[in-house]
Amino acid sequence: MENAKDKQTNVNLYTRYKMFSWDLLFYYAIIFLFFTETKGISAADVLLAESFYPLFKIAFLVPATILINSQGKRNSLIIGNLFIVLAIITYIIGFNFAFIVAGQLFSAIGFIIKGICESNIAYDSLEKNEKRGSIFAKMEGKALSFYYYLDAISSVISGFLFAINGYLPMIFCLITAIFSTYLSTKFKNIDEKQRVTKDKVLKECKDLVNSFKLFGRSPRLKNLIFFGALVSAIFLSITMLRSSIMQDIGIPSEYFGIIFAVLGFISGIAARNEHRLHKKFRNRTLGRIAAPLVFSCILIGVICNANISYMTNVITVLLMFLVQYIAKGPFYPLIKQYLNNFTTASLRTKISSSFNLLENILRFCITFAASTLLRVTTTANTFTLLGCVLTIVVVLMLDNMRNKVGLRPEQYTEKDTKIMELH
Repeated sequence: MENAKDKQTNVNLYTRYKMFSWDLLFYYAIIFLFFTETKGISAADVLLAESFYPLFKIAFLVPATILINSQGKRNSLIIGNLFIVLAIITYIIGFNFAFIVAGQLFSAIGFIIKGICESNIAYDSLEKNEKRGSIFAKMEGKALSFYYYLDAISSVISGFLFAINGYLPMIFCLITAIFSTYLSTKFKNIDEKQRVTKDKVLKECKDLVNSFKLFGRSPRLKNLIFFGALVSAIFLSITMLRSSIMQDIGIPSEYFGIIFAVLGFISGIAARNEHRLHKKFRNRTLGRIAAPLVFSCILIGVICNANISYMTNVITVLLMFLVQYIAKGPFYPLIKQYLNNFTTASLRTKISSSFNLLENILRFCITFAASTLLRVTTTANTFTLLGCVLTIVVVLMLDNMRNKVGLRPEQYTEKDTKIMELH
């Protein structure tokens, strides 16, 4: 009875917690401007520092998993949020490239812990039945939509605050991160802690390797994890490039917050309707999300290089941003639903770890490539080149996923079925 009560507490708290802690508030609309204008760091160096973030997440994936096993998901979640707070403080007091890299380190540790713990706390707290996956997806979609609404409001405010003083939005970002930490203390422990030994550390490393071998034998999971990780990496990698292209075409910095607020609000509506998108397109849903995303990157670069009028550039860029944000809204709750289908708690942990590792490898590759390109060419050309390469990869992957993903349980191969039965 006590365990059931704790699980219900977690379910009730999850949406409220996630709407504040899904990602940083008061941050993305101005962070590029904060680093380049307030701190005086070049755009290429900002992207280079950003590329360290996924590398740090890769390096701390196993230590984070060990921490979670030893301290439990609830206590680890608190620790993860504290690292986020430390990262924001580092950005605020920092004055050069090294401080940004240090902040990326703290942020990576925090988000790798949160990424493993948060959705698992919610999913493990739900009743085990055939509706579990869809209930979880609705919870994720609701939380994400609320986050986007808050992000929209905070983006407008951060734009005006930045015009007054560049540090003000970061101070508000710090306050919301502290509040998220407070909310994380309200979750209940429903898993048991495990004592850390040398053998368990080695086992964790071996389990991670075995996870990749396991998923490599499953056509469904192999394709789903890789494709989901790639699309997620694209969404994450182009965040700074959006601000850079807006700066390049001459959009005033005070409008950044308003633009990202409107986009965030629309993304929230899209996230709330993820189930309708899934119902309409079924096993074509991921393709309907990924294809417009990569095509929009190409179009942004082509139009901005065409020497057309200022207003045409602005309208095109904003329309392509709109396409990207509409795609982003439903993607995360849907990919988590697809990855969690036909799994148990132990397999979900392996999937989360493998997904995070692959996502960060791909994110590093894309971000580092963008940083390198920015040193020798414009942001528009960077968008075009990355968009062309990523379009080819996405099209090839979608073709390979035919008859492997989005099927009914009885339609999967014997290898997929065996993994479902074993776990």
